[in-house]
Formats: sequence, C-alpha cells, structure tokens
Amino acid sequence: MNKSSKEQIVAELSEKLASAKAAFLADYRGLNVEQVDKLRGELRGAGVEYRVVKNTLLKLAAKGTSCECLSDHLAGPTAIAIAGADPVAPAKILSEFAKTNKTFALKVGSLNGNLLELAQIEALAELPSREVLLAKVLGSLNAPATNFVGVLAAIPRSLVQVLAAIQDKKAA
Repeated sequence: MNKSSKEQIVAELSEKLASAKAAFLADYRGLNVEQVDKLRGELRGAGVEYRVVKNTLLKLAAKGTSCECLSDHLAGPTAIAIAGADPVAPAKILSEFAKTNKTFALKVGSLNGNLLELAQIEALAELPSREVLLAKVLGSLNAPATNFVGVLAAIPRSLVQVLAAIQDKKAA
C-alpha cells in the first residue's frame, strides 16, 4: 500500500469517524470468511459500516474526532464498526454475534466521545430499539388525552344509565 492510498484511507476514515455517533472495536481473530460476511451483512442492514483497518491508520484517522478515545485500545487485529445514526443497533448485533461466536470479542466502544467498556456496551445492547422507545413515549403522551376523553364520555353515559334506571322503575 503506497503513501497516497494510505492518506486516502485516513481521510475517508476520519470523515466517517467525525460524523459517527458511535464506534465499536472488536478482535476478529478466528472467524472464517462466511462468519465475517454474515456479520457484515447484519451490520450493513442496520446502516453500520464494518471494516478491518490497520491500527496506525485508525489512530491517525481518530485524531481530532469524538472517537479519539479508542486510540489507546488499538492493539492486535482490530475491526471497527462505525454507526452513523442509531448506536443501539450495532451494539445489539455485535453483542449477539460475540455470544454465538466465542472467537469474536468486543474490545471497547465510543459513544458521543465517551469511552464504553464491555459492560457498558452490553448495557447499551439491552436497551429497546429506537422505534420501541418512540412508541412508548407516544403512548405516554397519548394516555392523558385518552383518559380525559374517557372521563368526559362517562358523564353522559352515567346520565343515560340513571334515566334508564328511572324508566325501568316507573315501568315496574
């Protein structure tokens, strides 16, 4: 790999890391091509880029970005998963993949410039998806209005029931 292609890779990675909400480092040793392709496919479906990059190039690319905290953990064969929008999806996919493939190991992650240890990545993976959280928020916002409508509808319903009871009493 010549110097210009290395500079191009560093510039491209730096741009992606600067706009990333989260990034995760993993040790991919022991995986075969089929397993790596399966992982890449799952991550690609979630809008996450998964790459194997030389540690020196990744250190250069991370300088000045929110992912600079990952630089101290770049040792050995390293793969990086870069999440643009939803940081929970790659954490879920990578954690699940690490559970099913014992040779694959998550190292650390970065979320909005904060270093995430393995336990924090697992906690992030346990969170419900963005859609589920939005549905819960909308349900919470909708509940008071629904309850208010129910209370307002109960008043005429009660009046009708009282009038029906009076009618039944007079008919008997």
